[in-house]
Amino acid sequence: MTISFENRVAIVTGAGGGLGRAYALELARRGAKVVVNDIGGARDGTGHSDAALKVVEEIEQIGGAAMSNGGDVAEFAQMEEMVAKAKEKFGGVHILINNAGILRDKSFAKMTMEDFELVVKVHLIGSANCTKAVWETMREQNYGRILMTASSTGLFGNFGQANYGAAKLGLAGLTKTLYLEGAKNNIRVNTLSPVAGTRMTEDLGMPDDFFQALSPENVAPAVLYLVSEDAPTNMIIGAGAGAYQAAYVTLTPGVALPPEERTPEGIAAHWNEIIDRTGEIVPQSGREQSGMVVAALAKIGQTLTRR
Repeated sequence: MTISFENRVAIVTGAGGGLGRAYALELARRGAKVVVNDIGGARDGTGHSDAALKVVEEIEQIGGAAMSNGGDVAEFAQMEEMVAKAKEKFGGVHILINNAGILRDKSFAKMTMEDFELVVKVHLIGSANCTKAVWETMREQNYGRILMTASSTGLFGNFGQANYGAAKLGLAGLTKTLYLEGAKNNIRVNTLSPVAGTRMTEDLGMPDDFFQALSPENVAPAVLYLVSEDAPTNMIIGAGAGAYQAAYVTLTPGVALPPEERTPEGIAAHWNEIIDRTGEIVPQSGREQSGMVVAALAKIGQTLTRR
């Protein structure tokens, strides 16, 4: 079955180039009306350009409908204005792809707190701003598809990117609450961890053939599925060079210790049991950790009342 976006309106942030441009073009090819948001800044967030207008022109050349927006995702009022203009022109907003971001890489020892805060503001607060700006519209429509952009740095770490990693794992955490809060209004929320050759990664010293394989177009299929009508929800999906993966936050059964062993020494003595992954689960909400605590305590004869 062909996945179509006819009669859907999509906002893609950071869509003036790279990944965002690829998403915007493919959404338009499949019938979506697209809001192309991009401040047009350099990789570190400085400067401005008309990158969004150029992508709108590309979309119109293939017969699609689009509008540009130069709003800063880090400014909530500008995101509210973007959503209002999208609704005025296209009648609603059904899809939000939070893709905009910047890099200010340095080891934590050399990083200024200004650089730390700015990266967190653009990625994490910026995505929250965009999401908040569309949230009530999606609730009223009883339909919404939202995608957060995390990264392998956020999920697994990377030297020199403490600010970026903190923001990106924060986005995965945001997804895990919003999917719960949006469920009754058919709002599905997912997280993407892309691997792509773009201006954000062009100076990492990748071999040319590998850089070419990591084209944004190879990430777009996963993105479009994650914002489609039959999309899953609360997933973390990796995509790059034609390979697609799922990542999970898991919880081991662990062990409940009797009162006399609830000491640092007791933890050390039972460490291998605590980290044993046999029987681990993928919790769908934070309540499941509490449930496992209750179950573990019951095994040693201690009972707790859960509210």
